[in-house]
This record gives sequence, C-alpha cells and structure tokens, in this order.
Amino acid sequence: MTTTPSPLRLLLLSVLPFVIAGLAIYVLVMKLDNAQRERDQAQYERDGLREAARISGELLAARDAIDRQRTQELTYERNQNQLLQRAVDAGNQRLFVNATCPANATATSGASGVADAGSAELSPDARSDYFTLRDQLALSRQMILGLQDHVRRVCRR
Repeated sequence: MTTTPSPLRLLLLSVLPFVIAGLAIYVLVMKLDNAQRERDQAQYERDGLREAARISGELLAARDAIDRQRTQELTYERNQNQLLQRAVDAGNQRLFVNATCPANATATSGASGVADAGSAELSPDARSDYFTLRDQLALSRQMILGLQDHVRRVCRR
C-alpha cells in the first residue's frame, strides 16, 4: 500500500527550506549589522585616541619649549651673576649700597664731620649673601614666568 502525500504536506515540505533559508539570511544580516556597528565604534574610539595623542604631543612640546626657554634664560642670568661676582671679587667693579653714614660730631674740634668719608659698601660676608640672593631671585623669576607661560600656552588650550 502506497500512500500519496497530501498536497498540504507537499506544500510545507517545499516551503520549509525557503523559510529556513530566510531565517538563516536574517540571522546573518543581523550579525553583519552588529559587526559593522562594532567596527564603526572601534574606528570612532581609534580616531578619538589619535586626537588625544596628537593634543598630548602638542601640549608636551609646548611644555618642553617653555622649559627650554626658561632654562636658557636662567642659565644666562646665573652666568651674568657669576661674572659680576668675579668682577667684584677681583676689584674691577664695586657694589654700591644706597645708604647714608650718620654724621658724627668730633669732640676735639667741635665741628661736625663724617668719621669715614668713603662710600658705603657691603662687607665680604654680605657680598656672598647678595649674590646668593640674586641667584635665588633669578630662579624664582624664571619659575614664575615659566608657570605663567604654562598656564597661557598649555592649560588654556
């Protein structure tokens, strides 16, 4: 006894492969869309990281330029200070102090006069301190100028 398949069964068997193929295509299309979204997100992140690296490089270059400039200026100022100190120590130049010497009355003559008519000058110990202070002042000045440059050229970007 042979039975013939019903027309409904034949229809289902002929349509079923198309339905399965359609579902498989739908799943593949969804996976493709997800992969494209992930690729686009990765490219966006990559571009953001590149831009951040570029900006960081520019900021570091600006910082290094400021540091180089201020270090050169500090070195120049310290060299000038050392030259001045050597000239003072050698007696080629003098450090003058804006000072007044009080007038002393001499008891023997009754006339007023200055006991030492020479100009006011720093003692040798005070000279050393003076040049140390000049170095520290130059360092402080360059540090302040460097920080101001850093704020203007790096932080405000």
